[in-house]
Amino acid sequence: MQQADLMEKFEALGKSLECRTNCAEIDVSRIVFDAGLRKSCEMNSCGAYGRNYMCPPFCGEIHELIDKAKSYQKAFVFQSIHALEDSFDIENMEKGSLVHSRIVCDMGQYARAADAQCLVLGAGGCRNCTPCAAQKGEPCRFPEKAFPSLEAYGVFVSKLAQACGMRYINGANTVTYFGVVLYDPA
Repeated sequence: MQQADLMEKFEALGKSLECRTNCAEIDVSRIVFDAGLRKSCEMNSCGAYGRNYMCPPFCGEIHELIDKAKSYQKAFVFQSIHALEDSFDIENMEKGSLVHSRIVCDMGQYARAADAQCLVLGAGGCRNCTPCAAQKGEPCRFPEKAFPSLEAYGVFVSKLAQACGMRYINGANTVTYFGVVLYDPA
């Protein structure tokens, strides 16, 4: 898998969506990881802790996940930026989140088809099934479409944006989501 392939796929996706998009490639060594970010997950601030296979504690122990992420050479980082009516526009934040989840899924399936060993991380937990099969003690229904979050892997997303030359906050009345494909170039 090469950066050009990922960029071409992402740009095609971006053109088909009602949002702004950006992407960049960096060395994984430039990503800031912080095991302390897992505390936010453990506090269950989003409500997915122990309720989603792609979130803690199901996704794995934080230090093992960080080591796994660091084992790759390259990171293809992408973001989607969605317009809001105002900073309290929860409805469009949710719509933007769903659009971004679709982007992560499409990018993830594309990347995995090219390189089954790549690692794809999205924004927040997997949203393919409601409720997640984890809540019923059943196996994941769509493991090929399930991707863990950047936060679950300890990625400090605001510093990731900075390392890529992207803005973490893209102005008033917007919400921004990130995703990453970690891989070793062919």
